[in-house]
Amino acid sequence: MANPQASPILHHQNHLSLFHFRNTSRLPSFSSLHFTKPLLFLPSSSLSSQLPQSEQQCNNRQVRRHVSTVPVEYSTPTPPESDDFLSEIDRLKALLSKLDVSKDLRRKDAVIDADSRVRRFFSENRGGGLSKFLGSFGLNSKEMFLVKCVIAAGQEHALCVGYEEAFEEEEEYTVRSSVKSALYALVEMIERFDVNSSGYNGRRETGTVLDAEEIAHFRKFLTFLEEIEQFYDCIGGIIGYQVMVLELLHQSSKRHNNTNRSHFVEESLGCQYLEMHTPSVLDLAQRKEYASQAALWGIEGLPDLGEIYPLGGAADRLGLVDSETGECLPAAMLAHCGRTLLEGLIRDLQAREFLYFKLYGKQCVTPVAIMTSAAKNNHEHVSSLCKRLKWFGRGQSNFRLFEQPLVPAVSAEDGQWIVSKPFVPVSKPGGHGVIWKLAYDKGVFKWFYDHGRKGATVRQVSNVVAATDVTLLALAGIGLRYNKKLGFASCKRNAGATEGINVLMEKKNFDGKWEYGISCIEYTEFDKFGISSRSPSSNGLQADFPANTNILYVDLHAAELIGSSSNAKSLPNMVLNTKKRIEYIDQYGDYHSVLGGRLECTMQNIADNFLNKFPSRFQGNLEDKLDTYIVYNERRKVTSSAKKKKPHASAALHQTPDGALLDILRNAYDLLTECDIKLPMIEPNDKYVDSPPPYLILLHPALGPLWEVTRQKFKGGSIASFSELQLEIAELSWNNVQVDGSLIITAENAMGSTIPNETGEPILQYGLRCGKCKLHKVKVVNQGIDWNSKSNVYWRNDVNRLETCKIILHGNAEFEASNVTIEGNHVFEVPDRHRLKITPGNSGLSINLEAMKEEVMETGSWYWSYQLNGSHIHLEQVEVSQN
Repeated sequence: MANPQASPILHHQNHLSLFHFRNTSRLPSFSSLHFTKPLLFLPSSSLSSQLPQSEQQCNNRQVRRHVSTVPVEYSTPTPPESDDFLSEIDRLKALLSKLDVSKDLRRKDAVIDADSRVRRFFSENRGGGLSKFLGSFGLNSKEMFLVKCVIAAGQEHALCVGYEEAFEEEEEYTVRSSVKSALYALVEMIERFDVNSSGYNGRRETGTVLDAEEIAHFRKFLTFLEEIEQFYDCIGGIIGYQVMVLELLHQSSKRHNNTNRSHFVEESLGCQYLEMHTPSVLDLAQRKEYASQAALWGIEGLPDLGEIYPLGGAADRLGLVDSETGECLPAAMLAHCGRTLLEGLIRDLQAREFLYFKLYGKQCVTPVAIMTSAAKNNHEHVSSLCKRLKWFGRGQSNFRLFEQPLVPAVSAEDGQWIVSKPFVPVSKPGGHGVIWKLAYDKGVFKWFYDHGRKGATVRQVSNVVAATDVTLLALAGIGLRYNKKLGFASCKRNAGATEGINVLMEKKNFDGKWEYGISCIEYTEFDKFGISSRSPSSNGLQADFPANTNILYVDLHAAELIGSSSNAKSLPNMVLNTKKRIEYIDQYGDYHSVLGGRLECTMQNIADNFLNKFPSRFQGNLEDKLDTYIVYNERRKVTSSAKKKKPHASAALHQTPDGALLDILRNAYDLLTECDIKLPMIEPNDKYVDSPPPYLILLHPALGPLWEVTRQKFKGGSIASFSELQLEIAELSWNNVQVDGSLIITAENAMGSTIPNETGEPILQYGLRCGKCKLHKVKVVNQGIDWNSKSNVYWRNDVNRLETCKIILHGNAEFEASNVTIEGNHVFEVPDRHRLKITPGNSGLSINLEAMKEEVMETGSWYWSYQLNGSHIHLEQVEVSQN
């Protein structure tokens, strides 16, 4: 029998669970730099370089859950601008300074033990039960230190939910209510109760302090704390995290109470003069010849490039749920246009690698680093998908998954950690800006170097059009060609969009030097810079600046230098956005929704570390002298995101899966009309809020991915309204094809076939035994999609069909049709090593299936030959002679 006094956590019929306390070469010339439209002007003034300030209170006592329906009195939370709040920040910063100079755990432990809050916590625990409880877990010194850090940071409620802690200075302490006094007395009585007595029958079995689930929660909580302490070591671990939260809250409070925004911006940027200008850009749509050349640099440089996908976000706005299990899913698992968003990213990458093979005859497999998180089992889902799809035929060694830590969500009111049950703080990913430090910590940069890579392209999983035509390749090509450190792919910003802006930053430092560079202002910080109210026009000042799309080129060595910094530089642009609601279910099943946020940082603001310094203010053309740059293109060739669920009965399709599909169709329209194919134009989004799109056209990216390549594979024809065209094939020859209904062509070996490597993994060999299709003067007529079906989900490519013409090519099968009309419902399934030819017959279609000869087994009876011609790619259809 265990002594109940030895444990401060007891359970009884009222589910009371608590600790008890007594008181408790040279770029082409860009347009000239003009300083006529500054976004922000800051006059000269003196300021100190320090961490951003924040309004938060560690001393705030907040009851998360009551154990009684009797009203209990509470103290009003100390406002962030109060003296008590500021003194709490000072206390934690002083503690942080002492911990920072302590060289080992023993010295750090002595420092944390001397903290006033930690002393009170342990000294005021009745009977020493807390120490015995913690000791019963066999905690080592590191784990005990982590628990003490939580207490020192004022977050002891994370250890015990269901009471209002009372850690005030003795002279300030008052009994707030008779109910609370009675509650403390009740707990003390239970703690002292002899478990051998028969007077209490509601207690669980003797010696049971925590059940298995709660023990598991506690162990997981320790792991959670260790990850925060380790990852945020550059700002002081758990204590530093809370200091940053408090200072950001305090800064936000001061900003809202003072109209002089420039003073606060000045403080955060540490300069005496600042202007932000509309940046000059390299417009790919206007400079087509140079865009073609830059894209070829990108293809040529593919062996020097890696790919980085930040997939760790919670994607709460998407509201994605597994229809079978009801489990919340991460954005990477959204099935868009027939495949998950992650599959779409890899398919786009493989299309570029296929183009590289066709031009240079060499295999190139790009290493892919994916940042995941534990949010919504993100890491597990992504890992499982990669394994299930056999690592996309690329080999597991060409993938590196690294998991970002979750961080505690905090209340917007006082900065306290939001806790759903004992040892379970509400936690979220800490923003995609952690990617640089995390990549360094996890050895990702070294892994890229081991693969011979110098730079990397970065894109987010929700953006389904980033690889359209020249955009991504030109971005990477310029970065590699001119040894740039960071590049942005940008476009026109949509009014009201939840996206930031790119700016040209000009600032004068206290040493008299001037710095220039491309940077980003996130949309959550528009108010900080006074952007939302600076223009009376409908679009506001935001419209003067290009959109930040988070499509980046980054030099790996430059990024590693920042990620390895042992200070806050490694976590660019730390922010605390408390305008959103944090939703959670507590231990009693009650739903809560409170304003809050978590400490986040933004990956694109690594640019702030790449400003170029000049001895005096610069005049004239500047951009080609900077380490940062912007390529610009039509918006639907740069960004269209499936990042939020379409609101019920809403006309807003922007940034929804529905709207992203419409942009894919608009791109298909632009591309195919350039091939002299007639088809209806896509109208504005509001036309399709309650109506289906005018057609469904989905093209495999390996048909290009450069439109210059695709245009040479298509010539003439038409696609009627409410028709469907899906082409899962790269080796296609289309000449005057008319589709009125549904035509689906699927090649099993769209880009090549797989062969096992030395470990037995299937590896895709580009250009090997590809499926092929020729259509010459063909008309396809059938009823196609049932456009009246209520169950159709077009953006998911989940539709009901009345009739279709489907061509399925297994292995290196070939299909050829000429001068025919294919009417009605047909499925032409061609086996591997065979060619199916359809020509006009006496009574309809003449269908001839023949085995392919051995001499054309590898190459096929024909193929597209890609040849470089200056800055362009020329295709020639080559017929393979058969003896």
